[in-house]
Amino acid sequence: MNEDEAAGARRFDPKRLFESRFAGHGATLGIDYHDHGSDWAELALPYAEKLIGDPASGVIASGPILALMDMATSVAVWLKVGMFLPHATLDLRIDYLRPAKPGGTVIGRGECYRITRSVAFVRGQAHDGDPGDPVANVAATFMAAESYR
Repeated sequence: MNEDEAAGARRFDPKRLFESRFAGHGATLGIDYHDHGSDWAELALPYAEKLIGDPASGVIASGPILALMDMATSVAVWLKVGMFLPHATLDLRIDYLRPAKPGGTVIGRGECYRITRSVAFVRGQAHDGDPGDPVANVAATFMAAESYR
């Protein structure tokens, strides 16, 4: 394996990460890989009874959607820097625009639009089938444990 092949092998691959079904709250909630680009990731939160916040309406609670968006924006940062790096959520603002439709999968899309030495800036959106009619919008920052560069 030459140096370029070794660098490519080290690049962060979210699909492979989710295929390994690493333990944690994301796996408990059922969060799964959906798609990605060089600085964005989409994850899926399939509908499940254990996620319902209001039994009368069947609407998913806000907590699992927040966890979905925290994970989708984190994955977007790791894609932008090309590797998994430990980091902490400094701030995550989520504006819920409407409840997710009962029975539907929620897609969370995170995008990393700027990286400094120690802070990553992200934005995102959750929707349940129509990105033009989002469930929630997100803006967040993460801080690298050591450095992103």
